[in-house]
Amino acid sequence: MSSVAVIDYGMGNLHSIAKALQHADSRVNVQITADAAVIRAADRVVFPGVGAIRDCMQALTDSALDEVIREVAKSKPFLGICLGMQALLTDSEENDGIACLNIFPGHVRRFAEHMLDSEGNVLKIPHMGWNQVKQTPHPLWHNIPDSSRFYFVHSYYTVPDNQQDSTATADYPTAFTCALAKDNVFAVQFHPEKSQTVGLQLLQNFLGWDGVA
Repeated sequence: MSSVAVIDYGMGNLHSIAKALQHADSRVNVQITADAAVIRAADRVVFPGVGAIRDCMQALTDSALDEVIREVAKSKPFLGICLGMQALLTDSEENDGIACLNIFPGHVRRFAEHMLDSEGNVLKIPHMGWNQVKQTPHPLWHNIPDSSRFYFVHSYYTVPDNQQDSTATADYPTAFTCALAKDNVFAVQFHPEKSQTVGLQLLQNFLGWDGVA
């Protein structure tokens, strides 16, 4: 039986993503865990998260899970979600500047204040709700129509140094990277577990993915 480790570092609705993974493929053994040995032994790893990046990085460092993540992100299919995506960048300007895991070279920036949409309306921060996601080719987009709508909740967004690492964008109001991909790592700013049919399809694609782009 295939196994998935959902990394538990004390932040995020882990049961929601675990339940969605189980729904995407009932044959998969999904474990919510902070045990390094379990994470290393799993066939696939999911790194979710919500909240502040400072608290996230402190929790990872205190538990030594930062090094475990760097290790498994080199060796098996790995999915980062929301804050779990942002933590994969080099650093974030949140909390006056926080060093992150540097798996994807790049930076996390805050949306500007007083942004306007095409009709002159002020856009709220956080960016919250459904938004279209424009894809570039990758196995995890299989059976998901381009410009499908996914559910977002975030005030910060990723700016990768290497644009080839970006595999999807959304507009708020201009385009920002909302999905990253490199080798066996895939990461999304939106919440697939809250994105209904297309979110479940992405999780199903991840559970069948061998880590080759």
